[in-house]
Amino acid sequence: MNIEPQSNRAELKKGISRLGFFCLAFGAMIGVGWVTAMGPWLKSAGPLGAAIAFSIGGLLMLFIGFCYAEVTAMLPLSGGEVAYAYKAFGTGHSFLVGWFLSFGYLSVSAFEAISVGKIISYILPSIDQWPLYAINGDTIYGSHLLLALFFVSIITYINYVGVQNSMRFQIYLTIIFLMIVLAVVIVGFWNGKVSNLQPLFIGTSSAEIGAGIISVFATVPFWLVGFDTIPQGAEEAKENVTYRMIGLLILVSIIAAVGFYILLIVSTSMVADWTLLTEKELFTASAFEVAFESEFLVNGILIAILIGLLTSWNGFFLAGSRVLFAMGRGSIIAPTLGKSHAKYKTPYLAVLFSGVITLLSTLLGRGAMIAFVDVGSFCIAAAFLGVSFSYLKLKKSFPDQLRPYKAPGGKWTGYVAIGGSTLILLAITLPGSPAALKWPLEWAILLGLCLLGIIFWISSHQSRKTKSKEDRDYLILEKFK
Repeated sequence: MNIEPQSNRAELKKGISRLGFFCLAFGAMIGVGWVTAMGPWLKSAGPLGAAIAFSIGGLLMLFIGFCYAEVTAMLPLSGGEVAYAYKAFGTGHSFLVGWFLSFGYLSVSAFEAISVGKIISYILPSIDQWPLYAINGDTIYGSHLLLALFFVSIITYINYVGVQNSMRFQIYLTIIFLMIVLAVVIVGFWNGKVSNLQPLFIGTSSAEIGAGIISVFATVPFWLVGFDTIPQGAEEAKENVTYRMIGLLILVSIIAAVGFYILLIVSTSMVADWTLLTEKELFTASAFEVAFESEFLVNGILIAILIGLLTSWNGFFLAGSRVLFAMGRGSIIAPTLGKSHAKYKTPYLAVLFSGVITLLSTLLGRGAMIAFVDVGSFCIAAAFLGVSFSYLKLKKSFPDQLRPYKAPGGKWTGYVAIGGSTLILLAITLPGSPAALKWPLEWAILLGLCLLGIIFWISSHQSRKTKSKEDRDYLILEKFK
């Protein structure tokens, strides 16, 4: 048996600050949902109903965040969930979590790459040039593919040459985004009318109001996915960032994102009669355009949309490449993906692989990629469930291991997180749910992903045989084994 020495463990450069971690998670969570989904939220539940749905959904995600905060501070390792599942349950569970998680992250990355052309076309309509073909009613333009190539190259490059570059990109864009959105919120509250919030709910009976809130609540976890990017980069934290602080930043980012969505729901609903605009594709921009007839203000919102897309994209791209790197470094999958660059100390091959997959996926267009993103949401929710179980298992099996952050509620927090994660998965899989996977395409993708995972696991058997358990423990868990 060929067992490599422990000294061959690939190392990553420590370059993520406290602000970098916050912007990584918050930037990944904000995305563009606050514009594209605002209309459906209000149409389903009304302004107050949507705000209540986000409050309840945010509380649920906070319990999942408590589990993440404790295990991340306990095991601050690249790949996050891969390491937690490995220590708690072993190689098989670690592969299962990593397989689904990497698909979830990269599907979001690909969707963002496709969406960038769509968003820019709102700012510059003339950019829609050279129609090539259509998938599910969505036309793929040659100009959009060139834009995707340009932005994929940028995202890949900054992640290739150093995590500091990725964090500078994330921090600067997040700050600019917050400045623009803060101005939009202030304008909305200052010039808006409380009367425009009427009706506060959709429906008049408690059953109708409750159904509306539930329909929005079922989708809230998808808009708050992104706090889990922090664990992926935990190993790259600067020396002055404590493990406890990394855990706390997970919770802070969730609270900040929930507050962000609620403020925008209320302020946007105040600027105009929202009942007349719910069918608009970009509800927020349309509301301010109707209320103020200001092209400058609308363009500011469109620029904020583009920035939100880029911060979300960069966050999920970084996270996806780290999951692949962690599995490769532990020889759970192809060891090549677990190499770090000699100069930059980045997971360069995992980064390049993620860039290629993202670029190739843009050929599918938004019409097809929506299905992949929906399946990716299932995969990330499954990872939430996996972390919740890992949290309980680690508390039981390793009670004496150092925990720089301890979640309130102990094992009961884990039970609530498991229940919440299960609810999310049921919302995605039960027929009739507003977030349910669509038959047959999305279910076919999920089943195909499962089958491909089985094939990949079997074909990677030889790679796993090259490492003893002791060596794999070190490669995945380092000093935390």
